[in-house]
Amino acid sequence: MIRRMLGHIQKPFDASQRENIFHTRFLINNKVCSLIVDGGSCTNVASTKVVKKLGLPTIFHAKPYKFQWLSKEGEILVNKQVLIAFSIGKYKDELLCDVVLMEVTHILLGRQWQFDKKTLHDGLTNKISFTFHGHKNTLKSLSPRKVHEDQIK
Repeated sequence: MIRRMLGHIQKPFDASQRENIFHTRFLINNKVCSLIVDGGSCTNVASTKVVKKLGLPTIFHAKPYKFQWLSKEGEILVNKQVLIAFSIGKYKDELLCDVVLMEVTHILLGRQWQFDKKTLHDGLTNKISFTFHGHKNTLKSLSPRKVHEDQIK
């Protein structure tokens, strides 16, 4: 899915969410960052760029592994993790992410996060719903135009 997005040629903007993956913005240390939720990814990952830029402390990965699909560089050794405290609106959480070299987003939440939060994804509206600490949360995806503007920045 991510590979398709990286090589995607921009078409006229379509208000439909039919062909769009879930993009949103969130805060880490009061800094706006980009986030993708991708059910095709098996792990939660953080970009080395955001880790360095925000000065987030990393720890060594308990089970290092090689990662292939997020970089033009080929295989990447994943040997670091980062604990990220973040917020999306009223939803505040902490998440342990593997640190990888990627350009597509700052944080990518995969099936692990979706499973742990028991999320429901409405494909028509591209909204994700879940209950966290007794509060119902609904995350809305950015419009294709907003995603494009973020990528330019």
